[in-house]
Amino acid sequence: MSGSGHPSRRHVLLGSASAAMTAVFARRASAQAETIRIGVLCDLNGPYSTMSGLGSIQAAKFAAEDFTRLNPDVSVEVVAADFQLKPDVGLGILRDWFDTGGVDCVIDFPMSALALGATHLVKDRNRVALFTATATDELTGAACGPNHIHWTYDTYALATLVGRAGIEEDGDTWFVIAADYAMGHAMQRRITAVVMANGGKVVGSVAHPFPSTGDFASYLLQAQASGAKVICFANAGDDLVNCLKQALEFGIRGRIMAAPLAATPQVHAAGLPAAQGLRFATTFYWDRNDASRAFARRMNPFLKGFKPAQAHAGAYAATLHYLKAVADLGVARAKSDGRATVARMKAIPTEDPYFGKGYVRQDGRTIHDMLLLHVKSPAASLYPWDYADVARVVPGELVFRPLDAGGCRMAT
Repeated sequence: MSGSGHPSRRHVLLGSASAAMTAVFARRASAQAETIRIGVLCDLNGPYSTMSGLGSIQAAKFAAEDFTRLNPDVSVEVVAADFQLKPDVGLGILRDWFDTGGVDCVIDFPMSALALGATHLVKDRNRVALFTATATDELTGAACGPNHIHWTYDTYALATLVGRAGIEEDGDTWFVIAADYAMGHAMQRRITAVVMANGGKVVGSVAHPFPSTGDFASYLLQAQASGAKVICFANAGDDLVNCLKQALEFGIRGRIMAAPLAATPQVHAAGLPAAQGLRFATTFYWDRNDASRAFARRMNPFLKGFKPAQAHAGAYAATLHYLKAVADLGVARAKSDGRATVARMKAIPTEDPYFGKGYVRQDGRTIHDMLLLHVKSPAASLYPWDYADVARVVPGELVFRPLDAGGCRMAT
């Protein structure tokens, strides 16, 4: 992520021109054991690399280590690839992994367009996809399927939590600046629906190109001229960082700033003077409790001083739950039948140190608590990365879309 201090990528070996790939963890219990292979399809060099990237790879590795410590008879290997934020490249990597690489399960997917395309491929190959860094809620709606699960967050839950909170703070008029691709449009639609359903009004919106040029002046000035009480950024990564920095440069203050897809690495990159007061929703905050702080310490050597984001915690949780289902089903059955493995994941309650207890619904949506964070002022921050207060903890049933409202044919 340009200008935001990426973690080092020296552990990633350049492979073909279309991907960077390396095995980052392998533990074999015996030469005869079948190996479960998990692929991390992520962004290592682009605007989402601090939200995905090496953090997701390492989180999957830690989950594999923790699982095999208790299940030494199961052999697990993690491989990773950078799809360069190009869906066609990502789908090519998936085909190679499934057809010749022996990959059984793929996680991360920090781009909605890739994830939506992948749903057909994993179903056709009968493998498993765990969307741990993907936003679009279509994955458990019209695009639901028997071979994938949507972990961590989605546009419905993020927009619902942030939208309702903004309205409750007297933010009844909104202006939305969205990234011009599937995730941005999905978030814009959901924010509009939530605001209107709660008595507010979206007075304007604008979509910026993705990848962007980094110049958001015209969009911010439109938002300022609209008179909206809330400026909502339906983007993420570097784009969000640049929006926050430029809003400070233009003196846009006195408004509620909301960014449903914000994360602490973006707050760090923007700096507290620019990000202070920002409202955002998340499923994980590194400084929430002892377990989250322990995860941050464990991840720190691999993030080069950054704190883990929610997608990293999601990668850990989803990988661990997948491996529990593998152990329950049996390695041979899990490798041969991704659909059966996903069904077993839905039958077993989820539980891990970072999301707590939850479950996977029939539509593939994982249900767990969500957090609403308020970014602190520079004066209120007491130590490095002390960036936010947890304003509220909301049960997942209150923010994720109801099972019967998404149009998923598997919903019963």
